[in-house]
Amino acid sequence: MSETATRPSSLISTVYGEFVRRLGGWISIADLIALMAELDVDGPAVRSAISRLKKADTLVQERRDGTGYRLGPAMGPVFDEGDRRIFGSLEPARLADGWVLAVFSVPESERAHRHQLRSRLTWLGFGNASPGVWLAPARLLPDARRMLDRLGLAAYVHLFTSDYAGFAELEEAVSTWWDFPAIEAQYAAFTDTYRPVAEELRRYPRLDDVEAFRDYVPMLNAWRRLPYLDPGLPTELLPADWNAVEARRVFVELHGRLAEPSLRHVVEVTGLEPAAP
Repeated sequence: MSETATRPSSLISTVYGEFVRRLGGWISIADLIALMAELDVDGPAVRSAISRLKKADTLVQERRDGTGYRLGPAMGPVFDEGDRRIFGSLEPARLADGWVLAVFSVPESERAHRHQLRSRLTWLGFGNASPGVWLAPARLLPDARRMLDRLGLAAYVHLFTSDYAGFAELEEAVSTWWDFPAIEAQYAAFTDTYRPVAEELRRYPRLDDVEAFRDYVPMLNAWRRLPYLDPGLPTELLPADWNAVEARRVFVELHGRLAEPSLRHVVEVTGLEPAAP
């Protein structure tokens, strides 16, 4: 029932984010290779992906009983932010809570920062209202502030909170600020792939830990990009048949069924224990 991933480095990041952080933050390369083999990723592909993640400072090599890797020191806030987006923003925002606006101006001599700002605001789920003006539901303000500070981009940006006062119909306006068809295509692909998995799992009152891991990691890896593309706009501004609702339902069901047995499997393979709260 598992789906073979095309990017081992992305799967490894998911394994670190969901499991290794909860088990002390370090895993041996041998145990990581064993876990990745369950996901149909062979040893050479794992080592190649690890090399790329080291160069990006995502992972840092550390010897204990053997050679292993822990997350780079800058990655903790990145994964904490990911947890908030992936697991904490499953309900739509409230229209009454208003908006956060990001207004920026970058000198031509520093246009690389302009591109970085656009790409990171898009990644956070901001929509583009006009050149240099981006907006999102107000609840994204803390994440935007942390991201801009972390990347050294805060000096280029002014952040405001606001309400919409006119003149176009807001429902019509937001459909031009976000690419709804592209977001819906991503949700549809997720649902088409994983709704059959959820339906099949309902037949089994108890799941095999290995099979749970093989299903859960690719599913979580596919899902974790979606809450960034979709800012969780208020329901009244969305199309009536907005397919994120069904995709979220599938994700919540699979997360509830698969997360615990998957963690048991990782503990069994690695011998690591969950870190104290």
